[in-house]
Amino acid sequence: MTTVPIEMIALNRLAFGPSPFDLAHFQNLGLSRWLDEQMNPDASKDEDCIYRVDHSVLRIHYPAGNGYPALDQDRPLNYLNMPIENIWHLTDNKVPMAGQERNRPRSELVCATLLRAVYSRWQLREVMTDFWHNHFSVNGGDTPVAVALPAYDREVIRPHCFGNFRDLLEAVASSTAMLYFLNNRSSRAGIANENYARELFELHGLGREHYLNEFYNRWRDVPGALKGKPVGYIDQDVYEAARAFTGWTVEDGSGLGGSDHLPFTGKFTYVESWHDNYQKRVLGVEFDPFQPAMSDGRKVLDLVANHPATAEYLSKKLCRRLVSDTPSPSLVSNAKDIWIKSINKPDQIKRVIDFIVHSDEFSQTWGAKVKRPLELVASYIRATGIDFVPTEGLLGELESSGQKLFAWNSPTGHPDEKEYWLSTNAMRKRWSLIMGMTDNWWKTGAFDPYLLMGNRTYSVSQAIDFWMLRLFGTYPVPQMKSIILESLALNPDQPLDSAKSGNDKTLRHIVAYLAMSPDFQLR
Repeated sequence: MTTVPIEMIALNRLAFGPSPFDLAHFQNLGLSRWLDEQMNPDASKDEDCIYRVDHSVLRIHYPAGNGYPALDQDRPLNYLNMPIENIWHLTDNKVPMAGQERNRPRSELVCATLLRAVYSRWQLREVMTDFWHNHFSVNGGDTPVAVALPAYDREVIRPHCFGNFRDLLEAVASSTAMLYFLNNRSSRAGIANENYARELFELHGLGREHYLNEFYNRWRDVPGALKGKPVGYIDQDVYEAARAFTGWTVEDGSGLGGSDHLPFTGKFTYVESWHDNYQKRVLGVEFDPFQPAMSDGRKVLDLVANHPATAEYLSKKLCRRLVSDTPSPSLVSNAKDIWIKSINKPDQIKRVIDFIVHSDEFSQTWGAKVKRPLELVASYIRATGIDFVPTEGLLGELESSGQKLFAWNSPTGHPDEKEYWLSTNAMRKRWSLIMGMTDNWWKTGAFDPYLLMGNRTYSVSQAIDFWMLRLFGTYPVPQMKSIILESLALNPDQPLDSAKSGNDKTLRHIVAYLAMSPDFQLR
């Protein structure tokens, strides 16, 4: 078995693949110092990425409709940094507007996400931002969610990706994106909507395996409940938690009675008159009636964040993302211990990540994860040095590959097990993504492999070795060279004609075929 260097393991799991700069920087610092630097990102040192996002454009086009003219233009990413109140008018269906205009904020965030995955110096922040977006998944196919996505990314997910889970949990619960997606904005006393409360327990906190309603239908029968420490949750907990979150809503112009209405800003607000103030019981804990504003909901968040099942569920998800689809019980258990010990620390999540990355299992399980399409595209661009610009063609291809960024229908988020991403159709899409980037099908940036090889004269065999080292960090499969030589009918000792530069597709396709191999698809 080929030994994969730790820098390749780390940069494929804690980053979107190694770029030449990051590879050299990691080798200079070592794992511990590199990790510490990544978990303490300095925004002022990410100038190139910030510049690219600020100066990027994305095409928007649509035919004329009822009340608006046709449009076809390249437009900057104007909505990314705008306060939500400045763009909430996109949700007002009183104004004739193309759907592409209303959903533009989501398209801009997808574009920025790709650029950051490729160019951000703070790669681990991008990886963890992607992780938490998937954990707290919302579907931007719905216009209000699409409009809320830039603020959700900017103010909720990114600032908390290394922080305290309880803080992150409340930021999500009070976010416009989640309030719309799981319908809590319309939840009121007497008609409490259960969607958010159920997913809080099942997906955001304790996990589906701790749903015990098939065994118990009375709260007092759940083991530990009479002591206020139930081992899991049942439907009664969901119903009572839903009541606790009544009144958590959005300033969307809704009527308050008479001639009074909420403002139309898209921002979070709490409406006391919509809240169910009567006593409640959640996870075996009594809630007194008529508590201060938002206290009931915050108490539920406390109970969920501090529950041992949440520690286990989140620790396992982090191990699954960073290590393997089937992390060992001992790794999960030890990560859970760190989670619980750090439960009140402002850097709780960071401490758990640090433990997982320094475990033996992290460095000894190469190939236990498969790259999802976003990871595949970003890692290929970073390895090849393509001067990348996102385009609508690539965004559409990514979506058809199965990774619908910020538009996954289910609150479960994208699957994080390799079986989903390795079906026959998914593999064809993966190869298409690689070849499309190689031959610039979607105008995302030309690839000239000779530029990275310098002025040295290479034989075909030496060129394959160069790109194996560049893509894999080693020469992982000796048979791979033979397969490529045979499939392209190449003589290994034949010199490459550097005068053809990027106009010669032979070398480009050698690189593409290497990237289509399992060794580049795995991490």
